[in-house]
Amino acid sequence: MLGIKKKYHVKQELDDDKPSIHGRMKRNNNNNQNHQTGFCLMSMLELQKPIINTPCWPVKKAAASTIIAVFLITVLMVTVGWLDISFFSGVSSYQNMVVGSKSTTARHKPEFPLECSTENQTQTCRKDYPTTTGIPPMNTSKVECPSFFRWIHEDLRHWKQTGISRDMIEGARKTAHFRLVIVKGKAYVEKYRNSIQTRDKFTLWGILQLLRMYPGRLPDLELMFDCDDRPVVRSRDFQGPNARPPPLFRYCADEWSLDIVFPDWSFWGWPETNIRPWRNVLKEIKKGNERRKWKERVPYAYWRGNPSVAPARKDLMKCNATDKNNWNTLLYVQDWDRESKQGFKHSNVEDQCSHRYKIYTEGWAWSVSEKYILACDSMTLYVRSRFYDFFIRGMLPLQHYWPISENTKCKSLKFAVEWGNLHPRKAQAIGEAAGKFIHEDLKMDNVYDYIFHLLNEYAKLLKFEPTVPPGAVELCSETMACPTTGTWKKFMVESLVMSASDVTACRMPPPYEPQELRDFLETKANSTRQVEMWEDQYWLSLY
Repeated sequence: MLGIKKKYHVKQELDDDKPSIHGRMKRNNNNNQNHQTGFCLMSMLELQKPIINTPCWPVKKAAASTIIAVFLITVLMVTVGWLDISFFSGVSSYQNMVVGSKSTTARHKPEFPLECSTENQTQTCRKDYPTTTGIPPMNTSKVECPSFFRWIHEDLRHWKQTGISRDMIEGARKTAHFRLVIVKGKAYVEKYRNSIQTRDKFTLWGILQLLRMYPGRLPDLELMFDCDDRPVVRSRDFQGPNARPPPLFRYCADEWSLDIVFPDWSFWGWPETNIRPWRNVLKEIKKGNERRKWKERVPYAYWRGNPSVAPARKDLMKCNATDKNNWNTLLYVQDWDRESKQGFKHSNVEDQCSHRYKIYTEGWAWSVSEKYILACDSMTLYVRSRFYDFFIRGMLPLQHYWPISENTKCKSLKFAVEWGNLHPRKAQAIGEAAGKFIHEDLKMDNVYDYIFHLLNEYAKLLKFEPTVPPGAVELCSETMACPTTGTWKKFMVESLVMSASDVTACRMPPPYEPQELRDFLETKANSTRQVEMWEDQYWLSLY
C-alpha cells in the first residue's frame, strides 16, 4: 500500500512581546527598568476578589494616571447602572443588543419550538412566530453565494422573455404531486397524488423551515412540484418564440429537459433509510473522516447500494473483484428491507469513509447518495451521468472528482485506482477538495439560501397575482410535525428552524455571460478528455 508522509508544523501564535489572554507578559529585563508603575487589568467579576498576587500588566508611568482615571470612571458607571457588566464578557452571535436611553442590555434570540395541541384539540399554527426578520429588505449580504447558485439564472432562462402565466403553471399539473402557494408569508398546498415514500412531506417541510428562517422575505408565489426521479419537460417539445414550457420543479434534470432543479427531500431527513437531516449528517461524516487518515484507508474503490433500481448499477456489479479479474473494487449490495429489520446497523453513512476511493453511480435518475459520497474526503470516482442536481454543476473533474466512463466502467475504475495509488498526494487533494466543497459550500445554511434565491427569482417571472385555490390547506410546522410519529417526527424536530435568521441570505452571483459559460463547460469537457487519454495510454501499455 502506498502512503503519504506529511509533516505538520505548529505556528507559534503567541508573541513573546505581547500579553496573553490572561494579561501575563514575558518579562524583558531591558524594558522593565523603565516601568515604575504597575496596573492590573481585571474583569469586572474580579473586582469582588482581594487583589493579592494578581498578575499585572506593566504600564509606563506617564500613562498610569490616565488608565487609573478610566478605571475609576468605569467602576462608577457600573455602580450606577449606566454600563452593563455583561459588555465585558462579550455578546454571542446569537444575541441582539437592545439600546435604551441610559443602558445597554443583551438578550438571547427568541426560539420557537413546536407547540403541539393535546389529543382532544385541533392542531393549529403558532400565532406568535415573527412575521419579519427585522432586517431591512434592501440590506445586501457581504458574503457572495457559492458559484453553483449561478445556475439558478440558467434554469429560469427559458421564461425570462415571456414570463410565467397561470396557464403555463396549469400545464405542469399533469405530473405534479402538489401545488404550493405562498401568500403573505403563509404556505398553502393542494395535493394531487402521493409521492414515493414521504418525499413530498419532507420537501414541504423544508419550505416551511425556509419561511421560519426568513419570515416576511419571500414574495407571493405559486408553483407545481413533481417528486418523481426523471425530468419530464422535454425541451424539444417547446421550440420557437411562441413556446410556453410549463415551469415544473423537481430534484434533477438533464441537458434535454427544462425542469427546474430543487434540493431533494433528504436534506431534512430520509426516515425510510434512517438517514438524519443534512446538518446532523455533515457533523457525523466529519467525525468519520477524522477516524481514519487518508493514507490509512483501504486502497480500493468502494460502493454500497441497491443495484436493482437501474441498469447502470447492475452493470457496475460486473466490476466486482473476482479470482479472474481484479478491478480494484469492493462492491456491496444494500438490502434496505433487511437493514430496516436490523435497525440500520450497517448503513451509517459516517462509517463508510474508510476507503481511499468511493464510487458514485446514478440510480433511476440522479442519486441522493451523491452528496454523502462526496463528503467523505475520499477521491470520488464519478461514473458519468446524464442527470444533475442543483449543486453538482459547480464541481469540476480532476478538481473535485475523477470521471469514470459509463461504457467501460471496469477498466476505467481499475485505472483510476492505479493512478491514485501511484499519485497519492494528488488523489488525496481531489478527495479533500470535494469534501471542503460539500462541508462549506453545501452546508445547510447555503441550501436554504439556494431555495430562497431560487424562489425569489422565480416569483419575479410571475405575470399574475398568486391566490389560494379553494382546495388548498394551510401548512405550518405544527400541522405537519405534531400529528407525525416515530422517526418521521424525530427528523422533523431535528431539522426544525427554531428562530428567524438575524443575517441576510448570501449575495446572489450574476448570471454567466454566454462566452463565460461556454468556457466553463469546455474546461469540464477538456478535463474529462484528459482522463480518457491517460486511460487509453495505460491500457495500450499493457498489451
